[in-house]
Amino acid sequence: MKTIIEIKDLYKIFKLSEEVSVKALNGVSLSIQRGEYISIMGSSGSGKSTFMNILGFLDTPTSGTYFLDGINGGSLLKDEKAEIRNRKIGFVFQGFNLLARTSALENVELPLFYRGGISAREQSEKAKSLLAMVGLSGREEHYPNRLSGGEQQRVAIARALINDPAIILADEPTGNLDTKNTEEVMKLFTRLNDELGITIIMVTHEPDVAAYTNRKVVFRDGIIIEDTKVSHTAKSTAKKAAKKRG
Repeated sequence: MKTIIEIKDLYKIFKLSEEVSVKALNGVSLSIQRGEYISIMGSSGSGKSTFMNILGFLDTPTSGTYFLDGINGGSLLKDEKAEIRNRKIGFVFQGFNLLARTSALENVELPLFYRGGISAREQSEKAKSLLAMVGLSGREEHYPNRLSGGEQQRVAIARALINDPAIILADEPTGNLDTKNTEEVMKLFTRLNDELGITIIMVTHEPDVAAYTNRKVVFRDGIIIEDTKVSHTAKSTAKKAAKKRG
């Protein structure tokens, strides 16, 4: 498999005052192959959120290197980072981040609008096909307040896919969902990875959610303390536990 993300000796230091600084990341190195499905775990303050922000070009490391799909993030200007976010990265957030007064279809189309160079008809057709893929045919004109939490998150996933990104970064994507909708969303992510080979990197606090992925990376005090493959047994146990709770 081809390496999609290559990180070496990544440090992120926040200066709180002249005398006090905090190392949010303390020399992190990690390689991710195209098509991997990874969960990022760790307690609050472990460095995982800082790490994900750097992956998404939302923050800049103090030192170290980050290559995404062969592009050196350290060499990019602000506008170039914005373009990379739009073209290379699909984001899925805990709070869905949908525009309230905009239909499901228009929410999905939005990244294509900012990208430019694509006709309104092409935007609409692609958005409709992605909404169908995530199981929302017939919901295209619904506004977020007329959709369940699980449906809103599926709209957000369709939006994340609209520009055919190199990776999807999902930050606690099931954090606002009940057990049934959590299972549906995780099945969708698994299908996107299994059938389409999309690289997915997901922050979660939930072991049951992490068990759907193929690799688990755990942060503590700014370093990686665990990097392991997720066993088929763990996946099976998580799915059984989810069904019992449902």
